[in-house]
Amino acid sequence: MTEQLVLDTPMIASAVVLVATFVMLFTEHVHHIHRTTIAMVGSGVMVLVGQYFGFYNPELALHAVDWNVVLLLGAMMTVVAIMVPTGGFQAVAYWVARFSKGRVFLLLVTMSTAISVLSMFLANVTVVAIFGPLIILMAQALRVSPVPHLMAAAIMSNIGGIATLVGDPPNLMIGSAADIDFVQFFLRMGGVVAVTWVVSFVVFRIAFRRQLSAKPQAVAFASEKMITDPFTWYMAIGVLVLMVGLFVLQGQLGWDAWVVSVVGLIILLAISYKASPDKFFADTELSLLAFFMGLFVIVGGVEHSEFLAWIGQFLRPMVEEHGLLPASLGLMWAGAILSAIIDNIPFTAAMIPIIAGMGDQGTDVMPLWWALAIGVGLGANGSHLGASPNLYVIALSERVAEKEGKPSLRITPGLFIKKGLIIMFAGLVTASIAFWLFFDFYAKPLPGRGPVAAQVETHKSEDLPPGIASLRENGFQAFDETTPAAPDGGIVVEVQPEAAAAE
Repeated sequence: MTEQLVLDTPMIASAVVLVATFVMLFTEHVHHIHRTTIAMVGSGVMVLVGQYFGFYNPELALHAVDWNVVLLLGAMMTVVAIMVPTGGFQAVAYWVARFSKGRVFLLLVTMSTAISVLSMFLANVTVVAIFGPLIILMAQALRVSPVPHLMAAAIMSNIGGIATLVGDPPNLMIGSAADIDFVQFFLRMGGVVAVTWVVSFVVFRIAFRRQLSAKPQAVAFASEKMITDPFTWYMAIGVLVLMVGLFVLQGQLGWDAWVVSVVGLIILLAISYKASPDKFFADTELSLLAFFMGLFVIVGGVEHSEFLAWIGQFLRPMVEEHGLLPASLGLMWAGAILSAIIDNIPFTAAMIPIIAGMGDQGTDVMPLWWALAIGVGLGANGSHLGASPNLYVIALSERVAEKEGKPSLRITPGLFIKKGLIIMFAGLVTASIAFWLFFDFYAKPLPGRGPVAAQVETHKSEDLPPGIASLRENGFQAFDETTPAAPDGGIVVEVQPEAAAAE
């Protein structure tokens, strides 16, 4: 039996640093200190506190950073930076607008669909940053309010990003921690995202019925050639298709996700060799990468202090008492609500070692990983603080409202929360029903893996050889023997599926 952890001073000290950092992140709109600065200062304080109490140091902090996430995100940002100057994204936006023929709700659906699909493969904040100014231009041309379209861009990018391993930073973190590849992630998440996506559009139609019923002016969209560098654009599309294929095959190739993204980046840099890479790397959001690294260091310190293990020892009995389904649904809703209050990235970073620790103790945590991914993804829509695209569209709307002198064009935090919470809860109800109906599918081990917890059986000493033979005939392999451990004088043999034992 695992020894019960007792809350001590190092745990409390690390928890204070973590909570203080989260409070500063939550109140960023009040004190206006950038979240990257908060995360970096918090990481420095955590290392100092850890060294003082003896549970953390710079070397451990370096190992706490999930470089798979950082390198993948950085490479994908640079890929987008290469594609933006070609004019291809602007062309996509105008093709979508032309398809809608000026019908406001159809414009919202088509534009948001394009954003959702792109957000499955590119960082959602990058996609929204590309389409945001184009939404403003089209709204001005049609003389309709850009507010519902900007909110839809942020919210539907968050939902689209839930579907794939590379679509949203929390997914990268969860996939890296749980060793989930691109295909398995999409197979588990694609269906629930599709249903939630449809429900969200219905809620949007109701929540913004007045703005989406407006009569737009007939506008002839520009037909001139918008793709200024067709060679780079179409080659980049080909590279993206190649990357998706490699993401699908990464399990067979034995590659981490960051390897695929870096391979794609190298090919694109070679294709665009005439352009200076300095500009591409300058357009990479280094502050976001630094924010991630700071969070990883902070959470690593809390983990090394054993505070997260202390919390986890209370969660495991709850899972065992109430069952995996209620625990998973509880985590999904708690994750969504807390991710609406604080950015979903730090919450995910804090939960990962707790769930991983429960798995190390023998709990089947696979459904918890999926519930966490769904919860933090949908929770991002609950407030302006839930995800980076939300903050971007608010800032963009404020600039437009100030420039045109129309306060009604501004998305206030209160408006985002009012509309976003409705969409978040509608999505959560939908996702919860889907998770409940297909729980066996979400609880199923990934291909090539056995159960998380080893099976334990007791055999009399004299019956051990045939017992093991019988077990092996049924696909099990003995990997540990302890004697005397059984109260009746036998010995305990722990067995696990051969696929798991081979790992």
